[in-house]
Amino acid sequence: MDGNILDPDGARERLAAWKGHIEQLAADTQTMSSRLQEVRVTATDPGGLVEVTIDSTGALVDLTLSGRMESTKPDVVSRTIMETLAAAKNQLADRSQEIIADTVGTESPAARAIAESVGNHLRSEPARDAAATPESDAEEGFEDRSFLERG
Repeated sequence: MDGNILDPDGARERLAAWKGHIEQLAADTQTMSSRLQEVRVTATDPGGLVEVTIDSTGALVDLTLSGRMESTKPDVVSRTIMETLAAAKNQLADRSQEIIADTVGTESPAARAIAESVGNHLRSEPARDAAATPESDAEEGFEDRSFLERG
């Protein structure tokens, strides 16, 4: 095959190769989609107060609170839930991008755009509460810091 467009045999070979490439890309994309839909991520805060499980879209599908919740201020519990959920979404974004790279690769602009879109959709920074907690609450036996603030 010399690349001459007037060469019918060469043109057939190029079309067959192109068709094979498109069929492989379609199969890889289907595999990627199936694997992405199956992903679930479970994350636990370092203090063991909260465990969250999210599905492939980042939706919360399970939430478990430990018995420590009873001795923890409600705002700390809610902040810890949100921080743990954000951490799970970041893990999901990482896992999803690994699946995309494994199945369709990262060479094509389309594959890079898919990976970037998934990352942008799922990734988040943990919620931060900058307000100081009054000392009187600490005296009541409540833990007044989120797991990220504990040393």
